[in-house]
Amino acid sequence: MNKVFLIGNLTRDPELSETNSGVALCRFAIAVNRRFSSGDAERQTDFFNVTAFRGQAENIARFCKKGNKVAVAGSIQIRNYEDNNGQRRTFVDVVADEVEFLSPKNSGGDSDDYAAPSSPRKKPALEPFDDDGDIPF
Repeated sequence: MNKVFLIGNLTRDPELSETNSGVALCRFAIAVNRRFSSGDAERQTDFFNVTAFRGQAENIARFCKKGNKVAVAGSIQIRNYEDNNGQRRTFVDVVADEVEFLSPKNSGGDSDDYAAPSSPRKKPALEPFDDDGDIPF
């Protein structure tokens, strides 16, 4: 079973793009603190590249920014390739099945991207209902 759960902070703003077939994809990275600190009392941090697809990708790009805390559930994908110098490289990526936003809506200063609307929504106009007492069935 290939399943990973991570909670961390975005290290950069998410990057939204599309695949060749037009599917939205969002790439971002998160920093995850390890549970225990090393002997010199400095806490270690791991960095993970994450990719999300479709509507979830669009939501991440719209509502998240550098520094936001997210929870990611997904799987690990390992890709091998050869660089320009002919050296074999390995790229590890987390493919997100679910991403939950953990930062408060208005955290991070001046961004109102996903804050509540400033003006209240108007109620829809109601149409009069002519009840002549007949039951329609």
